[in-house]
Amino acid sequence: MSISTPQASTSQASGPSSTADAAPAVRPLTARDADVLIEAAGRAAEDLGVRGSVSVVDAGGHLLGFRRDDTAVLISGETSTRKAYTALQLDAPTADLVDLVRPDGLFHTLPTALDRPLLFLAGGVPLHRDGRLIGAIGVGGGAPDQDHRIATTAIAEADLA
Repeated sequence: MSISTPQASTSQASGPSSTADAAPAVRPLTARDADVLIEAAGRAAEDLGVRGSVSVVDAGGHLLGFRRDDTAVLISGETSTRKAYTALQLDAPTADLVDLVRPDGLFHTLPTALDRPLLFLAGGVPLHRDGRLIGAIGVGGGAPDQDHRIATTAIAEADLA
């Protein structure tokens, strides 16, 4: 017994072509990209005298790369990962979100509303390629403005700005 299926027409009189309208593929964030970001962040942290941690997450929020300086406080590992995850989920630098979670802020309940906690301290920055969100970097261990500066310096050096 043979089953036949209708053949798709090879030409269309009108209507969009699915191939032509499909968004171009964007190369995802790779382990190599994460390594480059972590190395660049390490140099930027050293220049500032900061001993901390760096986390890189992919577009799905999964940890792709991590490094904690030998002398960093242990909590910096958790804060760097939460900052990266927060920047990814909201597609915004965490430095830009701090005021939104204050008691009178628009998102004041958001830090505790989700199963996976978000962290609204500067140091998390989303990563884009060709205008598309591909992941995020988070830095913890320094003052918030130092962490943000380390993250943005690493992104610029890795050419992911």
